[in-house]
Amino acid sequence: MLAFHMEKRAIGTIAAIEIDKKIASSFGIMEVDEDCRIIGFQEKPRKPKTIPDNENQCLASMGVYLFNTETLIKELKADASKTSEHDFGKNLIPGMIKSGKLFAYNFRDENKKEAKYWRDVGTIDAYWEANMDLVSVDPLLNLYDKNWPIRTYQHMSPPAKFVFAQEYKGGRLGIALDSIVCDGCIISGGRVQNSVLSPNVRINSWVNVKESILMDNVEIGRYAKIQRAIIDKDVFIPSETVIGYDLEEDRKRFFVSPNGIVVVPKAVISSLE
Repeated sequence: MLAFHMEKRAIGTIAAIEIDKKIASSFGIMEVDEDCRIIGFQEKPRKPKTIPDNENQCLASMGVYLFNTETLIKELKADASKTSEHDFGKNLIPGMIKSGKLFAYNFRDENKKEAKYWRDVGTIDAYWEANMDLVSVDPLLNLYDKNWPIRTYQHMSPPAKFVFAQEYKGGRLGIALDSIVCDGCIISGGRVQNSVLSPNVRINSWVNVKESILMDNVEIGRYAKIQRAIIDKDVFIPSETVIGYDLEEDRKRFFVSPNGIVVVPKAVISSLE
């Protein structure tokens, strides 16, 4: 992208990805010429402009930008001195288009001829779906690709631990299937399936967690049943709590997304006890 930016002698370059025209109303859409020069920008349009030679695809902004420093400072100062929402999509980018030196970099795999991996996780449902993709057998984003290492902070925690192997009726079985389990987690006689467990999560005996995302330091009390939920950091779920099985009841205490994902934030801990 940087090489493209320099080659075009651009003042700014916006990472773009091809999306279906049907979902374009959720994104900032760029209109480009055959040289990828941006000639128009629409914020969440009802009638989006399509890319050249393909009336079914649009170029959506990925929210990743390269700007020449001096140019950006100049534009920010100019925007600050007038009545404006001071927003990239609504104010800065439309103003910079007039220069003819603002370009879109198509995030496309030239070999496979398709858009590379990118997800907008600006909604609860999209965030949950992106995490569920990670725990699938063949995820679109492979965290284990040694040629594409993930550069991120790692907790100084002990390895994940799975205890109790009482494989008889009524016994405790600490097990995780089709899941990502981070360091510091202890699955103590409970069952986890199709879920993401952040560092230092504890699953106690006879718990059942399915299709859920548990943030750092979450603890699930005995006999609790959790499905299709996102639980915030440091939340303790009391024993025998049921979440995700009766959405009408869940709405009385928690936020429930349009697709039925239950979000348990720190602010409602007391209502669970």
